[in-house]
Amino acid sequence: MESLEALEARVAAQRENLPEMYGKVDFSIKPERFVDNPDEQSMRLNDGDDSTRRRLLSDPETVARARAYTMLGDNTADAYAALMPKYGFRGLIGMLTQACDKGVENVPDAPEELIAFIREMEATPDWIDMSLIEEGARVSRNPMATLSPFVVRGAFVATFLNKYSALPMALTGTLSHETAVRRIKETASFFTTTSLPGALERHGPGFKSAAMVRLMHSMVRFNVLRGSEKWDVNVYGIPVPQVDQMPAGTIAVFLLAFQMMRAGRTEFTPSERAFVEFNRYRCWLLGLPEDLLATTPQGIYDAMTIYSGTLRDGYDDETCGALVRATMAAYFPKDHSLKNRIFNFLERSFSRVYFNRQFLKGDKTGKAKLMGVELRPYDLPLFVSLALFIFGREKLYALALRTPGLKEWADRRLIDKLNRLLVDYGHAEYTTDPSQYHDETIREQHGHAKAA
Repeated sequence: MESLEALEARVAAQRENLPEMYGKVDFSIKPERFVDNPDEQSMRLNDGDDSTRRRLLSDPETVARARAYTMLGDNTADAYAALMPKYGFRGLIGMLTQACDKGVENVPDAPEELIAFIREMEATPDWIDMSLIEEGARVSRNPMATLSPFVVRGAFVATFLNKYSALPMALTGTLSHETAVRRIKETASFFTTTSLPGALERHGPGFKSAAMVRLMHSMVRFNVLRGSEKWDVNVYGIPVPQVDQMPAGTIAVFLLAFQMMRAGRTEFTPSERAFVEFNRYRCWLLGLPEDLLATTPQGIYDAMTIYSGTLRDGYDDETCGALVRATMAAYFPKDHSLKNRIFNFLERSFSRVYFNRQFLKGDKTGKAKLMGVELRPYDLPLFVSLALFIFGREKLYALALRTPGLKEWADRRLIDKLNRLLVDYGHAEYTTDPSQYHDETIREQHGHAKAA
């Protein structure tokens, strides 16, 4: 694990290393979003028990690490994204695509920043157990094929509950239904792709998708810090810091760890361990450091608690509510056939209940109504009916995957389902086009970049 001193030095060095992106950022500040007083309200993602949060906030080093990660971007991908004025955003994407497909050594005149980016992703650290990655992907295929299509919208909406972490999405145009659909499909496509056999190997599609996601996040940082008048570093810190990527990448293992701790279990089964290692490696490819990728149920629970426990609670309906409503109203399927219209209706209803139960915890504050996601009379009956089918099918596949003679057949069926889902999701662009941002200053800069 990196020492606190080294971590803080790496955070501070961003200003000198990338002045074109971070030159105006004072990394010594504590942004408004960061709350380290246990008596102040934070964004909670667990069951509301405050004892764990207070325990973690009583440790000065834990708090200092959390504060540092709040101000840490992705040094390697950021350096590549900072070449946007020279190459344009499509130029950067094209070179990265070629480097992933053919090797960076086969990219003509590849900039040093691209070489460093690819080499870093190729250098798997010793703390990643590669022997378990493929088994973890196999374990993940069942929920990805059977459950994910019904919960991806609700899980995506959960990222909009806090104004401090949601603003970058609003600035990238996600307030529109069309863009909301694209972002959901990109997210679903990434997690689905990485679950396929061999996807996370060096030349696998998951490796390439992870590289594209990293670049997209760095492009957001570059565009927002360079051109958005709405972004106040003293309030929001830096856009899409490493710590904000942790919940999306580790939510499945957090929910697993949370359920285990409630049941009094402290050790993962072999298949659960493989699933955890698979998720850790996927997050590492996305640029997350070891410090944010715990290995034990208690460590995973603590990591998520310190994240949610230091993110100040804040709801802005203009940002959070608009993002939620756009996402919930979006039409997800690829066409308007009767079958797909029925699926969209059922999936949207299921996602509404899933979001309320999993992330609003039976909201009694009226936030669901304010957001426009309050439960309608028919939502809960539909949810129960669909849940019986979805979870029943998932359990049948789980049984088949443990049965000799059926295991390989069941896995092939799940792979086929994932491939069909990827066709429905369409081609994921994993880009953030500055011309789609709401700030005029960013659009003007994009015009200069294209001219260059």
